[in-house]
Amino acid sequence: MKQTLEQIFKLQDNDTTIKKEFLAGFTTFITMAYIIFVNPQMMATSGMDLGASFVGTCIAAAIACFAMGFYSNWPVGLAPGMGLNAFFTYTVVGEMGYSWEVALGAVFLAGILFVIISVTPLRQWMLNSIPMNLRIAMGAGVGLFVGFIGLKTGGIIIQNEATFLSLGNFRDIETFLAAFGFLLILILAIRKITGAIIIGVLVVTISGLLLGLIKFNGFISTPPDIRPTLMKLDIIGALDIAMISVIISFLFVNLFDTAGTLLGVASRAKLIETSGKIKNLDKALKADSTASVAGSFFGCSPVTSYVESSAGVEAGGRTGLTAIVVGVFFLIAIFFSPLASMVPGYATAGALIYVAILMLGGMEKLDWSDNTELLPALIMIIMIPLTFSIANGIAIGFISYVILKNAGGKKSDISIGAWFLFIIFLLKFIILD
Repeated sequence: MKQTLEQIFKLQDNDTTIKKEFLAGFTTFITMAYIIFVNPQMMATSGMDLGASFVGTCIAAAIACFAMGFYSNWPVGLAPGMGLNAFFTYTVVGEMGYSWEVALGAVFLAGILFVIISVTPLRQWMLNSIPMNLRIAMGAGVGLFVGFIGLKTGGIIIQNEATFLSLGNFRDIETFLAAFGFLLILILAIRKITGAIIIGVLVVTISGLLLGLIKFNGFISTPPDIRPTLMKLDIIGALDIAMISVIISFLFVNLFDTAGTLLGVASRAKLIETSGKIKNLDKALKADSTASVAGSFFGCSPVTSYVESSAGVEAGGRTGLTAIVVGVFFLIAIFFSPLASMVPGYATAGALIYVAILMLGGMEKLDWSDNTELLPALIMIIMIPLTFSIANGIAIGFISYVILKNAGGKKSDISIGAWFLFIIFLLKFIILD
């Protein structure tokens, strides 16, 4: 066994051991395990079966991790992406009125486009044609979107007829527990406790159980039936012209989130060669993009690389064996469906808000010296949560970018890709909205 693992993952060449890789994989899983509670809840809100969504989340994550580990030999864990699942549920299904089957079809089409980009020179062209500030803005805007959903789910922010929004009532026990969970996650994170998010979610869940707010369902059982969501995607329905902006949004957010995560992990995992070339980056992107396609078959929003993988890297993970261990733990998690079904929305609210705050960190990299770059980015960041739509926020950001660049006499800065998206998004608002 040891020799086989050495042959596959080149452990000695990467200055690591089986023990180090196992501990790194376990660390990564603990830091990203919150997704097995959060994602099924979100997908269930769109009308999907909760149990099937739970199993689908675990299987899709496991397959993605195995692909990343065996094919690219990278220590990166993957799972359905935060933000994209919220966009799937609350915008595509909730606001736009499409069925979750059609939304899955859009995820599939976006995944296919991602695969094409990953295996052709389009990848480099795409990355270079989209302004860096707008790429950063996408991540930050999605973060605010996720945070708003977390605040709403936890009852911390509520609807108000006079002011549109107002602060929730903390005398309400569920709202109090949501706020407590968020504060606990913050404290644990500051103290650098591994698995701060999952600990926060479980503590709030146990608190709700002790207070009689939650019914105990057990911990372990046979996995729920996945058939209600398996292979239910409607690709034909997703070919609607109105879905173009949705598919583009799925693609862009996944592409840039993945690229940013992989580059960050590569630096920490010492995967950058002396020449500056990143080892197996092409394979890592192919594994990630293929995982998004596979995930749609299991009823998942786009699967993406998790920045939490850096925790595993810090614990010593250097090879794909780390990702394999993460995948194995996701498969084991399938048998804990009763626990997942007990986790209430207010228990995951703190996790959403915390992840949102982390996603805002990229704003420090914005170019604050050039208003033709800065203002469109800030507009995108603001409009994604306020329109409650990643697609609309991205569209408004690109439209304002082209307009402000022309107004500032910097027409030459606008790439062909930006012009193309400007026209597409402008037509969306003129013809489709």
